[in-house]
Amino acid sequence: MIDNEGHRAEWNFPAEADAVRAARHVVRDTLRTWRIDPNVRDVTVLLVSELVTNSLQHASGPIGVRLVRQQPNGDGHPGLLVEVSDPLPDPPLERDAGPDDEGGRGLQLVACSARRWGTRKGRTGKTVWFELALPG
Repeated sequence: MIDNEGHRAEWNFPAEADAVRAARHVVRDTLRTWRIDPNVRDVTVLLVSELVTNSLQHASGPIGVRLVRQQPNGDGHPGLLVEVSDPLPDPPLERDAGPDDEGGRGLQLVACSARRWGTRKGRTGKTVWFELALPG
């Protein structure tokens, strides 16, 4: 679902291997349509990819992705809120990945890239969210 004014978009993906690719594709296309700065678009696609991958590895069931363009906040800049939801109620755990580890960097990337991020419990699962500042 994408609204006509370019302020919200959301999708649900089955917990299948191609969910990561599909999520990257729709997020990239939507942000391009919204004329979001290419650097912000690339970071958003990377972080969505990491969070959807985490959901696939640890949860079964549908994975939700939601984008919301936000009005300027206290720093005077508009923002982009991104949420990834899954049915697993347990919050994700940040861990220190070693140089040879193949995983464990997703939440570190989110924490380093986002102006804010966090998790919240839902009725049936959890949501990991992050905000990115938009230029302008």
